[in-house]
Amino acid sequence: MSVLVTGGAGYIGSHTCVELIGAGYDVVIADNFSNSSPEAIRRVGEITGKNLKYYDCDIRDAEHLGKIFAENKISSVIHFAGLKAVGESVQKPLEYYDNNIGGTIVLLEAMKNAGCKKLVFSSSATVYGDGNASPLKEDMPTGETTNPYGSTKLYIERILQDIHVSDSEWGITILRYFNPIGAHKSGLIGENPRDIPNNLMPYISQVAVGRLCRLNVFGDDYDTRDGTGVRDYIHVSDLADGHVKALKKTLAENGVRIYNLGTGKGVSVLELIRAFEKASGKKIDYKIAPRRDGDVVVCYADADKAMLELGWRAKRDILEMCEDTWRWQKNNPEGF
Repeated sequence: MSVLVTGGAGYIGSHTCVELIGAGYDVVIADNFSNSSPEAIRRVGEITGKNLKYYDCDIRDAEHLGKIFAENKISSVIHFAGLKAVGESVQKPLEYYDNNIGGTIVLLEAMKNAGCKKLVFSSSATVYGDGNASPLKEDMPTGETTNPYGSTKLYIERILQDIHVSDSEWGITILRYFNPIGAHKSGLIGENPRDIPNNLMPYISQVAVGRLCRLNVFGDDYDTRDGTGVRDYIHVSDLADGHVKALKKTLAENGVRIYNLGTGKGVSVLELIRAFEKASGKKIDYKIAPRRDGDVVVCYADADKAMLELGWRAKRDILEMCEDTWRWQKNNPEGF
């Protein structure tokens, strides 16, 4: 039996495929390559020694998804596929609702038709909105999302909970990510945005290799220790390991479970810049810019539940995250 990984050629998806294969799972990938590359899949194969089966498929394509389930014995799905940039979602909300929510509904219909009722869903800490004080816990209220991207994750979480109410045979694990950064130790795979990066770390690393001239720091007048936004940065390989542990739990039990995947430590924008400078030996040129619509001021996790129920905890510190990012970017200055 295989695990279908939607968005498996993407940043988090590719690293999760490495961990899944290392744990003995057979993997099938579906990805439309809108913000990823088939080269990532080839390199996952290079890392793992496996030839991965993949489909160039948009998850909104019900006929193609049906074909994937018909051609493979799929026991479970890890669902990454979706648009993910906070700022872009504010500018293009309809695209985000159509792709993220519409695509998930089509995927769930295909799973139901195939009798596959085990799902791990890639959600986000953005579902907590700006109304809860960090550290954020899974039982805190959700709903005061500050951008359409966060809203799509929130609505999908509710859809998944409703599905289980309608059919108790579903086993669903919702993983609320904090801020993934870093890259695989090999330097073969890492974050590879198609256009100008929307996330902080790839922007920093592209400044370091000269692809971009300067970083914009959006706001230095927040009520934080240095005035810049604070986030919980987690190494992508730690995050990938969390998916493997979540999948094991999902396959063993029905019901809906929700876990935070983060380090439990907040790091400011300026602190991340300094850590990257230390790891790379490069000076990062930046300027202070106006605050960005939709940004939360402080966001970091309480990840104790994942430790207690999944046996998972983040292992890598911020310096290692920066070192691994720099190795990837230095070895691949133009990406894939």
